[in-house]
Amino acid sequence: MASPTEDDKDELLLACRYGDLEDVQHFVDQFGPGRVAEVVDSNGNTVIHMAAGNGHQDVLDYILPIVPPSLLSAQNHSGSTPLHWAALNAHLSVVKQIVQLPDGPGSDLIDIKNKAGRSPLAEAEMVGWDEGAQWLVETMRLDPGPREADKDDHMGDDEAIVTKDIQVEIEDADGQIAGMTIKYNSSVDHMAYSRRLHTFTWESLPPSQIIHLGR
Repeated sequence: MASPTEDDKDELLLACRYGDLEDVQHFVDQFGPGRVAEVVDSNGNTVIHMAAGNGHQDVLDYILPIVPPSLLSAQNHSGSTPLHWAALNAHLSVVKQIVQLPDGPGSDLIDIKNKAGRSPLAEAEMVGWDEGAQWLVETMRLDPGPREADKDDHMGDDEAIVTKDIQVEIEDADGQIAGMTIKYNSSVDHMAYSRRLHTFTWESLPPSQIIHLGR
């Protein structure tokens, strides 16, 4: 197949930005799926940045299966990932699509900071997007790794199993506080739910943020 010109690459980026799925498909038909992941603009933004930042879920449905999952972790010249852009622009369906992609980086994406020191969660808080911020908080570190599993065997009296909604306040480095509620779901394993809450206080949030739990 022929190699795309710079104009072809620019047109692909614009198609992803404006949600022109037919143009995206035309690029793939002409140059092959392997070329899609190589396309970046002068600021380091990928096709995923463009589609995610503008809420084009249909374009992502088409692109994500043909690019490496690692592209979701790609940071532009400002250090922002596609999830940063989706959170900044309050696109909940896209945020979920990115974080829940099978074989993708998953909730680890929520911990990545850009050069301004903000995670996708911090971006959501900054623009006052409570719904997205709450979903990101509830999603962080849901799957217990060896470290969390080991902690289950050492939960003390001060880490009792929690079986009700939790009020959460997150304070950023500037002293701004965002509040939200983590809903208790009776269908979820009680120990896993409790572990998720206790995990917030020691590893889920960036160092610039302080979390307060109220029961």
